[in-house]
Amino acid sequence: MSIRKVMVNLQSAPYRYYEPFIGPFDPCPPIRVKFYSTPPDLFMGYQPPNLPQFSPMEALKYGTLWPALFSPYDKKGGSA
Repeated sequence: MSIRKVMVNLQSAPYRYYEPFIGPFDPCPPIRVKFYSTPPDLFMGYQPPNLPQFSPMEALKYGTLWPALFSPYDKKGGSA
């Protein structure tokens, strides 16, 4: 199965996109472009010194102390 990547920004892209193989005998309607989330720490390596920090209440709200490591969760599916 060959996958051709469509839109990829290697500098901390929050989402990556690709076009999956679509076979002639697939039973379901094809999804032409699929995407997946990439975490921000994937591109950081070691933690750089003097990173800006959230306040304690903001850190609890966002789930991380550092804004550079914050990645919002976007619900893309149907209603829950």
